[in-house]
Amino acid sequence: MVTTIDDLVERARGGVHRPGAREARQAQLNGALLVDIRPAAQRAAEGEIPGSLVIERNVLEWRLDPTGSHRIPEATGYDVEVVVVCSEGYASSLAAASLRELGLHRTTDLDGGFVGWAAAGLPTRPGG
Repeated sequence: MVTTIDDLVERARGGVHRPGAREARQAQLNGALLVDIRPAAQRAAEGEIPGSLVIERNVLEWRLDPTGSHRIPEATGYDVEVVVVCSEGYASSLAAASLRELGLHRTTDLDGGFVGWAAAGLPTRPGG
C-alpha cells in the first residue's frame, strides 16, 4: 500500500485538538511544555519563542520519554502537556503523533507553527 505525506499528516491530526497561537500561549503560561523542533538554521532565520524548549526533531522522542536514559528534567511523566512547534505546523503534527505513541497522551502541536505564532503578535525573539 502506498501512502502520501498528506495521508500521514491527516492521520496524525485525526481526533486531536490543535491549538492556535493564542491558545498555545495560554497553555504555555499554564505550564505546558512548548517544544520547538525546528533545526538551528530555521530558528536563526525565523526567530524563537521565549520560554520554549528547543529539542530538535532528531532527538525528540529520546528527550521526552519519561523512562528514557536521555530524557530532559521536564519529562516527568506521561501526563505532561506538550505542544510541539515547527515552522508552519506540518512536521509538528507528525512529531506529536510519535510522542502520543510513546504514551504522552496530552501531546498536540501548534496549528500554524511559529509562523502563525509570530503573525498573531505573540512574543518572539531573534534566533541565535
